[in-house]
Amino acid sequence: MERSTLGAGPPSRARAVQVVVGRPWRDPVLDQAVNAVRDRFMRLGAHALAEARADVELRSQRVEALAKAACGLSRGIEMLVSEDPSNPDLWLWLGRTRVEEAWRIRPDARARAVQAAGYKAYTTTMRAARDPLMRAASLWPEDPVPWEAMLWLALGLDADREEKDALWAQANSRYPTLYGAHVARVVSLSPQWGGLPEEMFDFARVALSTASREDPRAALIPLAYFEYFVQERSGLIRGSSSWFSQEECRDVEAAARGWFEGARPHPRTIEAHNLFGAAFHLADARRPARQHLLRTLGRPSSLPWTYLGGDEVGQYVKALRHLNVTTA
Repeated sequence: MERSTLGAGPPSRARAVQVVVGRPWRDPVLDQAVNAVRDRFMRLGAHALAEARADVELRSQRVEALAKAACGLSRGIEMLVSEDPSNPDLWLWLGRTRVEEAWRIRPDARARAVQAAGYKAYTTTMRAARDPLMRAASLWPEDPVPWEAMLWLALGLDADREEKDALWAQANSRYPTLYGAHVARVVSLSPQWGGLPEEMFDFARVALSTASREDPRAALIPLAYFEYFVQERSGLIRGSSSWFSQEECRDVEAAARGWFEGARPHPRTIEAHNLFGAAFHLADARRPARQHLLRTLGRPSSLPWTYLGGDEVGQYVKALRHLNVTTA
């Protein structure tokens, strides 16, 4: 895997980025660990997760990335667990990996009637994540990250609102600013998952109002708009040059003005730049779109590009080229 690079040159000229797929972070340790896990060297993944114990945001990001890298390889994590059953990192990784494995095989809702076996496999895999995550939570009661993972589990199993609220309360009480948990909560409150737009936007705005200057939760505002558009404006998802009204664009602009990545960027900074960059691109606001997308360093995140349909990397590259940024 090659590092992403930004080409030199003044802002008025074309810039060049090297696209790095599926790695929206600036964490060389995580890059190496993901490579190792995909090559079935699971212990290096466990080591990278253990190293992040002192940084909750980094731990959240690493377990998510390592779980995606380990999809289809969860038995390798099970072997590690059998050797060290009192290790909360391993139970957390196993549970989150099963969540990701389930999402990968989730049948399309419209096809469930003719894919009963596939849907049963999906729900069985998702339910198998609960016990490892609860074990991780019991072994390290202060850790919010198992509860973040269980928010995605509850979403996948279409749990009732009371359960989703209870899981959110567990994560929030342990670490009130956890970015990954907030993303899961926005999605859980979205119209496409049975929520109300007003409640989803209120949640995102309250989070923004309580965030520090360097907190990337400002990006919950464009995330909420993407969730809203997917459900409420489905006709615009394909081919529209501008999804945002002027008022909606001003809302995103205000959120972006309130966020500054700072001298020591948050682990989720690149994800936030992807969300803002995509939103400004779809609002035909070329200058801020270009500024944010250049700061992604050629590393697209699945959100928001999956909302646009088709290949997420293709959508990201299309946006860059539209902004006079070439790719390698």
